[in-house]
Amino acid sequence: MSRVLIVTGGSRGLGAATCIGAAEQGYEAICVNYVGNKERADQVVAACEAAGAKTIAVQADITKEADIVRLFETVDKELGTVTHLVNSAGIVGPYARVDELDWAGLEELWTLNITSTMICSREAIKRMSTTHGGKGGGIVHLSSAASHLGGAGVNVAYAASKGAIDSMNWGMAQEVAAEGIRVNAVSPGVIDTEIQPEGRVEAVGPNLPMKRVGQAEEVANTILFLLSDAASYISGTKVNVSGAR
Repeated sequence: MSRVLIVTGGSRGLGAATCIGAAEQGYEAICVNYVGNKERADQVVAACEAAGAKTIAVQADITKEADIVRLFETVDKELGTVTHLVNSAGIVGPYARVDELDWAGLEELWTLNITSTMICSREAIKRMSTTHGGKGGGIVHLSSAASHLGGAGVNVAYAASKGAIDSMNWGMAQEVAAEGIRVNAVSPGVIDTEIQPEGRVEAVGPNLPMKRVGQAEEVANTILFLLSDAASYISGTKVNVSGAR
């Protein structure tokens, strides 16, 4: 079966590393989703094509249901039916104590980190599930070490959004296990990507058990393992990629 991969938030950070890693591992077709930075998306497309994968960049704001539907329909037409989905898009803020939070900030966080992940998964399942005539597939969600650390004093809201991903991961995996779909999550710790606030990598790294932060490729390798046939009997699992944190 030809592997058709969609990575939300695929133009930067963990998403970009996953796209490029998938191309290097022989994925036949890859969709790099992005919301605003076409130049970055095109760079990822070029890297994937250089590794031999047919690759497209699709602009879609996945906080909007219509954009999500258009994203998947575009892949249907240009690459074929999706077989693998990585829900990588997300935001970290708002950085605040609970008693400093505002409604708008929470709404933005919940929509991108939770609702968008659910709706993207919905569209993937409608295409992958044997119940709907599909041939199966794999989904990986991006959780975070924050979901078990809690984020007290800094980012409880973000931690809560990733706690929702953990629940979603377990429930979704059970729901579609008999329909040929495996669902797993990866839980990164502090990873050296641009999503980190300025100075955090340098400040936190030496205090971690491994005395360094992680690299995007280390997370991508775990995502791609969970999508691969080597993980054929793994579903409903969350893998920590956090350097023993």
